[in-house]
Amino acid sequence: MLESLFGGLLGGLFRLAPEVLKLWDRKSERSHELALLNAEMEFAKVRGEIHMRQTEAQMTMAEMDAIGRATEEQGKTARAAGKVIAGISALVRPIVTYAFVTTYFLVKFASYLLALEQNGDWRVVLVTMWNKDDMAMLSMILTFWFLHRTMHHMNNGKG
Repeated sequence: MLESLFGGLLGGLFRLAPEVLKLWDRKSERSHELALLNAEMEFAKVRGEIHMRQTEAQMTMAEMDAIGRATEEQGKTARAAGKVIAGISALVRPIVTYAFVTTYFLVKFASYLLALEQNGDWRVVLVTMWNKDDMAMLSMILTFWFLHRTMHHMNNGKG
């Protein structure tokens, strides 16, 4: 009797074993499909980022070409207008830069004097007046002028 009960139990387990294996196989198949889907999504995301960067690079190149054409056209117009107009046109950027730097200096100097009038220590005032924004402004001006000259010489074959 025990043997028949044991035999029936083993028969039932052996009958359920293929079903359990099928369920386990389906589960691993679904997880594999999910992993493939995730990989495809990552690939699509990377592909989209690459496309976006390519588009940005193309836009930057188009902007640079437009700036180059505008500068060339400005030079042609100034040369066609005569030496006086060409000279005035060439002085616009330096004059604007000098005016800006002078105004910037005067504002900083006035701030320094105000801080000293309020009994501020001159060392502390000078250190706190020069911040990241001032450094960025100085870097921008120096880069504009010196990089502009370097690029101008390179484009004209002098550099």
